[in-house]
Amino acid sequence: MTTSVQMARAVAVATRQAVERAAQAVAALQHPEGFWWAELTADTTLESDFILLQLWLHPPVDGVWNPPKPERIQRAADSILKRQLEDGGFGIYPGGPADVSATVKAYCALKLAGISPQDSRLARARERILALGGVQAANSYVKLNLSLFGLYPRDAVPSVPPEMMWLPGKFIYQMSSWTRAIVVPLSVIQASVASRPVPRGFDLKELFLEGAPLGFSRDDSLLSWRNFFLACDWLLKHWERHGPKRLREAAIRRARSWMREHARHSDGLGAIFPAMMYHVMALDAVGVPASDPERQEAERQFMRLLADDSDRFFFQPCFSPVWDTAIAMHALAESGVAPRSSLLRGAAWLEAREIRRTGDWSIKRPGVEPSGWCFEFANDFYPDVDDTAQVLLALAKTKLTAGCRRRALAWLRGMQSSDGGWAAFDADNHWSFLNHIPFADHNAMLDPSCPDITGRTLEALVVCGVDPAERSVRRGVEYLIRSQRPDGSWFGRWGVAYIYGTYLALRGLRAAGEDLREAYILRAGEWLRSIQNADGGWGESCASYDQGAFVPAKSTASQTAWAILGLIASGDTTSLSVQKGVDYLLETQNSDGGWDEDAATGTGFPGVFYLTYHLYRNAFPLLALSEYRKVQKEVKT
Repeated sequence: MTTSVQMARAVAVATRQAVERAAQAVAALQHPEGFWWAELTADTTLESDFILLQLWLHPPVDGVWNPPKPERIQRAADSILKRQLEDGGFGIYPGGPADVSATVKAYCALKLAGISPQDSRLARARERILALGGVQAANSYVKLNLSLFGLYPRDAVPSVPPEMMWLPGKFIYQMSSWTRAIVVPLSVIQASVASRPVPRGFDLKELFLEGAPLGFSRDDSLLSWRNFFLACDWLLKHWERHGPKRLREAAIRRARSWMREHARHSDGLGAIFPAMMYHVMALDAVGVPASDPERQEAERQFMRLLADDSDRFFFQPCFSPVWDTAIAMHALAESGVAPRSSLLRGAAWLEAREIRRTGDWSIKRPGVEPSGWCFEFANDFYPDVDDTAQVLLALAKTKLTAGCRRRALAWLRGMQSSDGGWAAFDADNHWSFLNHIPFADHNAMLDPSCPDITGRTLEALVVCGVDPAERSVRRGVEYLIRSQRPDGSWFGRWGVAYIYGTYLALRGLRAAGEDLREAYILRAGEWLRSIQNADGGWGESCASYDQGAFVPAKSTASQTAWAILGLIASGDTTSLSVQKGVDYLLETQNSDGGWDEDAATGTGFPGVFYLTYHLYRNAFPLLALSEYRKVQKEVKT
């Protein structure tokens, strides 16, 4: 027997054993009800916002602040400090540099928690803020929050008027779903409260960089969307001072009605941290008492996001059970070694959560029958394309009623945008000029089509029986071909970043029946091989979003798995790159069947907010190794 044959057999045995261990580890995470639900973590901005929220809900009395649960304030402060960087700042992803907005938020929260500005930790944070441009360099939402307490000039922050509820063209539905869920309650807050008090003597004057402008700079060109919206902002501020009070009050009532409606059948308004926080603040701003059931429910849903045990204190940005369940089931089903009973329990749980109510998506697609799945336990106004596609992939090998499959596939087809691609929550959400609105610097004002979701959707459609020749599939393929970057990669909106987008685009193209010898597929495979790390794995930094191009990072289990899956989808099943990637996963697997990974490989808002999905490091390597085993068997036969 030749050495090469022996080595191939050894790798095959090791891969089988790794798949079995990984499948056992993932299956063990299933809850008795049938779902998977791992932690979803982010940066310190959530704990910082929590402290500011406590100041809002429990203002100082006679200049003295005595929040009802000071131990929580201290726990939040300790949690923030644990993540302070050596240079004094606070980052927005593990291993990343100091971010001025996150550091301003942390400084304010820590100072409110009672830490003296003379404390070396705050002194270093202040130095870092000033080096980054001062509080003036923070994003608009940081300034808006500070302005609500008189800590930043109100005239220097963008106006968010509740009158936008009446704007023509269904204006609020031209913004991304998460933006409208944030700005509607924020408009109520800003219109209802001039400013809330702070503790006696509290200010942030030491964070203002001398000579730096407070407001927004104008474009050199007179005729630009930015200058247009800045002019609108000036008019809005005039309206706030001199406009008819009745109209403003009516607008607030309209916004309140929208919030009340959208908080139903949901894990809180929009089911995301910032919208839920602003919802609580808005109810308080308009005088809804703490004893009111609506406010109690809003506060209860918000506090559910808190994870507080003896070791840790942090807020999750939202819950991810549908997403986690679909990813875990997909990987387990492909492994071929998962207990059938486990998959059936998961399938029953998922199928019971098909959304049959009409949501915001129907504004653009009124004739489409409601279906789809959301990300969270409950968020009926916001099923999303990505979750729906992933759920279909998870259920492809388990029992799924014909009616549910038909509705979900029809909903996915109906959510295709005019450019042929798919976005997350809405179709044709591409009024690009809205990116110039002053409060659009969270880098997610819109929800346009993106290659990662389009690739996953194409795969789901074809796997679930849609003919690859169908017009919706061909339009999706055309979108992917057009959106490929010159270097051969694709952009990933919801995962970091070009590795993620490329792997999903390639899987979608393969499912759609594209010839793997096409130049665009060959270029993508070559790109993936060209960025492989010396240890055999793949890694990519969140800084890719800032640079607009791939930025390498140390290898991670999830990104290595994505690269392997992408290469296999491109037709590369035997190259040294694939073998080295598999070896990396085999060598780094822990004895319990899982992998270690601290990096943020999920994306909330590119360049602004990142996520660490704690299931990714185990589920995606399981899927990659399972796919590798399958193609190796095919090669032998």
